[in-house]
Amino acid sequence: MAAVTRVFVARMAGLSVFGPDGESIGRVRDVVAGLSVRRRPPRVLGLVVELATRRRIFVPMLRVTRIEAGAVTLATGSVNLRQFHKRPNELLVLGQLLDARVSAEGSPAVLVDAALEQTRTRDWQLTKLAVRDRTGRLGRRGPTRVVDWDQVSGLEFAEVTGRPQGVQQLLAMFDTMRAVDVASTLHGLPNKRRYEVAEALDDDRLADVVEELPEDDQKDLLDHLDDRRAADVLEAMNPDDAADLLAELSEVDKNRLLELMKPEESAPVKRLLAYSADTAGGLMTPEPLVVTPDATIAEALALARNPDLPIAVASVVFVCRPPNATPTGPYLGCVHLQRLLREPPSNLVAGALDTDLASLPPGAPLTELTRYFAAYNLVCGPVLDDEEHLIGAVTVDDLLDHLLPEGWRIGGLPDQDANQPTTGEAR
Repeated sequence: MAAVTRVFVARMAGLSVFGPDGESIGRVRDVVAGLSVRRRPPRVLGLVVELATRRRIFVPMLRVTRIEAGAVTLATGSVNLRQFHKRPNELLVLGQLLDARVSAEGSPAVLVDAALEQTRTRDWQLTKLAVRDRTGRLGRRGPTRVVDWDQVSGLEFAEVTGRPQGVQQLLAMFDTMRAVDVASTLHGLPNKRRYEVAEALDDDRLADVVEELPEDDQKDLLDHLDDRRAADVLEAMNPDDAADLLAELSEVDKNRLLELMKPEESAPVKRLLAYSADTAGGLMTPEPLVVTPDATIAEALALARNPDLPIAVASVVFVCRPPNATPTGPYLGCVHLQRLLREPPSNLVAGALDTDLASLPPGAPLTELTRYFAAYNLVCGPVLDDEEHLIGAVTVDDLLDHLLPEGWRIGGLPDQDANQPTTGEAR
């Protein structure tokens, strides 16, 4: 496929980035341009590329040899693998420029996209802008048109001067992204922009994203939201994630937010807070799949099919005497999803029980949990109290969250080259 010499930035978001030998490097997350001090098109400095480890690095445009419809190809040579940090004289096109309110050919408009174009000197510039007219009539959208950069005013120092910008373009992009990818993008935005996005997302979506953010970002966003909204977001989070976040707050802030939560939502969170964060009780979800022994295989499968369930939680159905909510009645055993798929739908789950699987006490430390999952090849295990009641289930992903180094979600694992000289270009 032929390389292009003009491409719109919004279409580059998420494009795969390949090395000269075809090896996958990561995905494009943003375009970095220099701030324009005059009305001339700003020079494109490079790309923000997210590696498989979630680390974001800067790739200079001189390393880019081809931009195609589905991929970006880099030239032979090394790049700096250090974490990307935006400089004061730089602009993130997706994160900061789009949705800016501008004047296009004298008419009020909103910037909806920007085009990169390669010049005769093989440099890249932001030469064209796609703008949508603001008609001011009951919020109706005007037509979209493409104009030259110098036909638009009000852009040069939009972010520096703090001019309010909308977030509709970012929200539209986030609609098709996983929560972990939205969190990664949010982490790289300026605080002001991050708060605007958080305020625009609904509670459920924001809760999913907050669960994937580093601890410091979680606390920062929670502190920015008013108490009522913060409590609503905590209610929408998985109880174990909400408990982890609340445990990092002061006692005053934690208790205030717990009081604002609905009693039925705060009760499981309070139970989790009673345990140390590095034990089975602190890691467990208090909402595993539970059925009574007279339930059918079909009923158990119907519960496991819930698309909102984490995959690990859906892998095991626990069988207990009533009540079904944790803490349950006496624990009888469990049925693994693969066994459910092999049984006639009309059979009772009681006939397919695994009664030999060892359970976990709530005080089990991380070392014991690690040995447990390795020994039984599981992704989800039951946690029982002293009276053999099911109080929750630990999943392997929650265990990994606590075993991996701090900051792994966004910055990736610790630098492979942290104690080595940088092999790429200085930036």
